[in-house]
Amino acid sequence: MSLVVQKYGGSSVADAERIKRVAERIVDTKKAGNDVAVVVSAMGDTTDELIDLAEQIVPVPEGREFDMLLTAGERISMALLAMAINSLGFKAESFTGSQAGVLTTSVHGKARIVDVTPGRIENSIAQGNIAIVAGFQGFSKETMNITTLGRGGSDTTAVAIAAALKADVCEIYTDVDGVYSADPRIVPNAKRLDTVTFEEMLELAASGAKILHLRSVEYARRYGLNLHVRSSYSTKNGTLVTGSMEDLTVEQAIISGVAHDRSEVKVTVVDVPDKPGQAALIFQSLADAEINIDMIVQNVSTGGTGRTDVSFTLPATDGQTALATLRRIQDVIGFSDLLYDDHVGKLSLVGAGMRSHPGVSARFFTALSNAGINMEMISTSEIRISVVCRDTDLDDAVRAVHDAFELGVTDPDDGAVVYGGTGR
Repeated sequence: MSLVVQKYGGSSVADAERIKRVAERIVDTKKAGNDVAVVVSAMGDTTDELIDLAEQIVPVPEGREFDMLLTAGERISMALLAMAINSLGFKAESFTGSQAGVLTTSVHGKARIVDVTPGRIENSIAQGNIAIVAGFQGFSKETMNITTLGRGGSDTTAVAIAAALKADVCEIYTDVDGVYSADPRIVPNAKRLDTVTFEEMLELAASGAKILHLRSVEYARRYGLNLHVRSSYSTKNGTLVTGSMEDLTVEQAIISGVAHDRSEVKVTVVDVPDKPGQAALIFQSLADAEINIDMIVQNVSTGGTGRTDVSFTLPATDGQTALATLRRIQDVIGFSDLLYDDHVGKLSLVGAGMRSHPGVSARFFTALSNAGINMEMISTSEIRISVVCRDTDLDDAVRAVHDAFELGVTDPDDGAVVYGGTGR
């Protein structure tokens, strides 16, 4: 008997009919002789609707109550799913994140999981039940408050629960048939990948591929837990996320895929004194504000002024907080101005094979040049090349690079099917 943890995203449980179908799928897994635990997201756009409702009451909701509000979405879907399973003659019990033993830091809105004590889940499964856990949420022992993990946090909940239960596999169900070489909403001939290494998936997730939450992949790699990405709308094999770059064979592809991200903004700190320690002051203040920075570029001092500009990208949700944080230290650093640009997009090419194959960068930049795409920032790792461009050019850039590396399928019938609308 295997222990299987399944996670269903918002599009998979968007309405009553979808919840009934998911319940049937879960019961089929149980009938096959497996123990089953399930993590579920809020139905459809429920979280967005709750956010809009809160903002109608107050422009900037207070963290504690905001988390209490947002966790209601997952509690609704977990209870309805348990009811649907019970109606099929199988026993299901639903648990909030705190009841499931998901312990987190005390930061509201983007708490991190510090431990999972799944005693109640283990007892329920031992009694023959299917355990349903609300994703995206946890409990801080420090403050005794409910917390949320940030958007996409249900993926991380599922992986954390699977690791704590020592599950045989963690299945992530979404509205596409696996991990693709690009977003099929932009590239219709995108190719499904049979397997992806943890390193490649980490780079794809960090670069904007929304099929898996970045922290869930980090968690899975740490515990050696295989992730199986599948669609709740079909029975296709999906994509297995497993192994490392050291496991690659010479036959595997140089490039795995192209990812893009529209959720970042660019901030430029203008006229920073070009002397040691200034960058440290800037980025330490942002770190203290719990802001994650992505790409960074510092210009060379111009005209003997002894001053330079520092530009960086960060999540749009942290943009205004970053500006406020930097303005508080403006007199200390002595910069003259802050520029804020929310019309940028990030394009990334990812593949473990590129580290040993020359010419990948040349091919990448030639494709963008031929498509008339102007690059504003460039960043690289051993298995990734990323650029920032205008958001209006992003779709064309994705298609140009995908075509240049011949990543798509040749038969239109083999193209990706997007069953829902979010890809989460």
